[in-house]
Amino acid sequence: MDEKTEQAPTGAPGSVPAIVVMGVAGCGKSAVGTALAATLGAIFVEGDQLHPPENVARMASGEPLTDQLREGWLDAIGERIVMSVGQGEGVVAACSALKRSYRERLSSFCPEIVFLYLKIDAATARRRVASRKGHFMPASLVDSQFAILEPPAADERALTLDARRPVDELVAATVGQMR
Repeated sequence: MDEKTEQAPTGAPGSVPAIVVMGVAGCGKSAVGTALAATLGAIFVEGDQLHPPENVARMASGEPLTDQLREGWLDAIGERIVMSVGQGEGVVAACSALKRSYRERLSSFCPEIVFLYLKIDAATARRRVASRKGHFMPASLVDSQFAILEPPAADERALTLDARRPVDELVAATVGQMR
């Protein structure tokens, strides 16, 4: 997989109030997001915890979410981001943000959001999801996420990194690009 910067963010790490770590299930959003937030001294928001119970039940039964079912979830994440930014805190959120329209919805809460897209191949994502313990997302839904995935375009505030790299390398690369 190629690594590239798409409209690379500029400024010091502290100058970016919000980062959304995005990608399909199994790409490492939570692991990278947690480590990145700790490195930056930011708040971490686990997007999966903001899904309404109905969404969790649907996914657990193998049913992919529709755009409409994701709206309230995206709004909950956007509200948490803007609340933290409003309190002067940096924030790193884990959210699949698979479509451009989802990223635009999140950016409507905080236009300064930078997206960190953890790019991964389907086989690796399926393997990682299948090996997780205690998570509601079954490996059977990975293909549905790839089916709707719209990687960030050159005109979006996004950084693309190879999700197969170790977490510490992904964090270091992100921080390096923020400088």
